[in-house]
Amino acid sequence: MFKDPFSKNKKNEEILQLDEKAYREPEKTWYIKSKKTIVYLVVVLFFSVLFFVGYRLLSFWLVKAPPLPVKNFGVTFSKTQAEDLGLDWKETYNAVLNDLNVPLLRVPAYWTKIEPEDNKFNFEWLDFMLAEAASSSADVILVVGKKLPRWPECHEPYWVSGEEEEMKKMRVANYITRVVNRYKDNPAVTAWQVENEPFLDFGLCPKLDKDFLDKEIELVRSLSDKPVIVTDSGEFGWWSGAYKRGDIFGSTLYRTVWSKFVGQFTYPLPPSFFRLKRGAMEHFYGEKPMVIIELQAEPWGPRLIQYLSLEEQFKSMNPEEFREVLEYIKGTGFDTFYFWGAEWWYWLKEKQHMPEMWEIAKEAINNL
Repeated sequence: MFKDPFSKNKKNEEILQLDEKAYREPEKTWYIKSKKTIVYLVVVLFFSVLFFVGYRLLSFWLVKAPPLPVKNFGVTFSKTQAEDLGLDWKETYNAVLNDLNVPLLRVPAYWTKIEPEDNKFNFEWLDFMLAEAASSSADVILVVGKKLPRWPECHEPYWVSGEEEEMKKMRVANYITRVVNRYKDNPAVTAWQVENEPFLDFGLCPKLDKDFLDKEIELVRSLSDKPVIVTDSGEFGWWSGAYKRGDIFGSTLYRTVWSKFVGQFTYPLPPSFFRLKRGAMEHFYGEKPMVIIELQAEPWGPRLIQYLSLEEQFKSMNPEEFREVLEYIKGTGFDTFYFWGAEWWYWLKEKQHMPEMWEIAKEAINNL
């Protein structure tokens, strides 16, 4: 019997389904390929726009912060560091003032030295330093707070160690008030630095309390009309937190350092890295004076300098490296630099009979 080929049965339905699938497959394939192409083009366009905008911003910030000729060199001087190197700190300090002839100084007013015992203050050493600076016509940045330059970063008197954090804050505020009131009319003091790199998690210090930092800055401003400096790390810091809080911003600049993870290494950063960060800050937060508050000119190794051999010291800082640093800074967009390492130079000169670091610094300072 003749059968209608189009009559419905299971086999014919399967054939029709296969035919329909074959018919629609090219359309589906085209759709998938088109979708992939569109996604690809969108991704390419996105990154192209990102690159273009980024390039334009970087160019703009570089133009905003052009290379500047070096105008000023200063020195951070730490009484504690000179003593730790076995030096007569007064002799070393006078040599910095009268032999190097530095016009700019940064001096930490260590809480441990100012208030060695509860409510018993000793200003004799700091009076001496400021009197000598005034007689040499050197301008001084006086650093106040608990976190100040030199290890262990946070310099807290032993007698507050057992107190609650809120009580410690009251003690810090009292010590700052004493220091600022004593020296606010001193002609040698031209600015206050409040804390040292407060936004950098470094040293034996508690976690940053931004509210208390703001209160410290407000306290100093309420006591004195002289500008306040807030500082941050040049390599790791975002800068914004410190930049927007201070009247003057200070950055550190280190080239060759030591890390327990990788050992000794030199940052692979061009000088323009600092120009970019400077330009970005000026773009977003407005222009203000900016300085390199710590320019590395001493070793950074696995231990403090006094526990390193000369060979270990010279791995990260030596006369050749020092000269390279002095060339490097010309492209950073900064014009004022405070050397970090004057006590070590004097130790090399007097104790090791190696005066070259001292002489390089002296030439740099006096040839401006």
